[in-house]
Amino acid sequence: MRVVLAEDHFLLRDGITRLLQAFGHEVTAAVDNGPALLRALTTPATTPDIAIVDVRLPPDFTDDGLRAAVTARARTPALPILLLSQYVEPLYAKELLATGSTGVGYILKERVSNGADFIRTIERVAAGGTAMDPEVISKLLTRKTHDQADPMSRLTPREREVLECLAQGRSNAGTAETLFISEKAVAKHISNIFPKLGLPPSDTDNRRVLAVLAYLNH
Repeated sequence: MRVVLAEDHFLLRDGITRLLQAFGHEVTAAVDNGPALLRALTTPATTPDIAIVDVRLPPDFTDDGLRAAVTARARTPALPILLLSQYVEPLYAKELLATGSTGVGYILKERVSNGADFIRTIERVAAGGTAMDPEVISKLLTRKTHDQADPMSRLTPREREVLECLAQGRSNAGTAETLFISEKAVAKHISNIFPKLGLPPSDTDNRRVLAVLAYLNH
């Protein structure tokens, strides 16, 4: 897997680079600022399978990393992006999600405590999956509405819990283990969620991802 890494702290950038290489992945570029990130993401020689991006990069230390990633994803819509941040920024998460329904993630640096788990998260996003930190999800839901006309209000508490697990990137088996229910029950909850959110069967759309995005945007 080819990776572009954007992180302004040298020790962290070097550490992640070494970790990726230890697991057999190629770091095509490791940069420390927004303009260099955009160049790396749009230059054929360094075009990656995934970009791991710190939101706040030089020169402005605001949302330079996100801006570069969103711009690159507009040019290459299928480019997977994993935001790795010290801060929970719901607006940034929503902006990333608005670029597409696959290959997106937002995790907090302080949550990364196991190298193998971090690599699995990166690989999941690179494969088109999602990985959203629970705290990011919680912040996104702080303004949730109780309007009965809102499709999300049709979900039962258990169905919401299932969707939250899916938003964190868990499989049916992982969701079942987290909620202490059977995989069959998880599958049943998911099949009930789709029509409640107005997601009919489709050969072109991934209803699982669309349901997660509806949940996060809510």
